[in-house]
Amino acid sequence: MATVAHFSLEHYERMVKLGAFDAPYRMRLELIRGEIVEMSPIGTEHSFIIDLLNNWSIRATMDRSIWVRVQNPIRIPVSESEPEPDLVWAATRSYADRHPEPQEVLLVVEVAESSLAFDRGDKLALYAEAGIPEYWIVNLIDRQIEVYRDPSGKTYQDNAIYRGAEAVSPLALPEAKLLPASVLERK
Repeated sequence: MATVAHFSLEHYERMVKLGAFDAPYRMRLELIRGEIVEMSPIGTEHSFIIDLLNNWSIRATMDRSIWVRVQNPIRIPVSESEPEPDLVWAATRSYADRHPEPQEVLLVVEVAESSLAFDRGDKLALYAEAGIPEYWIVNLIDRQIEVYRDPSGKTYQDNAIYRGAEAVSPLALPEAKLLPASVLERK
């Protein structure tokens, strides 16, 4: 019989601060609903798309009150979680002493291939339940951007799929337009 150890957010953050997961034991981990979960390895296409999304985000948010954070944690106390999304737009303030919390998060983006089911299921429910207003999945399998808005319970009331030259814009910055083809066309 397997036993799963549950950790509080504070316990997990203390372990991170003490270096429990640093070299030589470095692992890609995140805390999801009190459980430490190993993250999927990042492939070259995944990395490249994160770079493209980061560049687009930096250009789009220039001179705005938005921080662009790449593969950094967000803190979700209500569910004892500290996921590490691929990209986050957060309200500009100092995060030197803590990670952004849901009320400061404007947009979460996950780039998904092997993690697609997890990102559509557990992660979507986690972000919706936390009240994060907008969640995008850059789906590498179907070559589309899935956009989820209007959180309610453990789901989002509004969802749409964008492909090709059909521009998608974040709620936090409607003038910022992203063409799915600009990040999903194979170069």
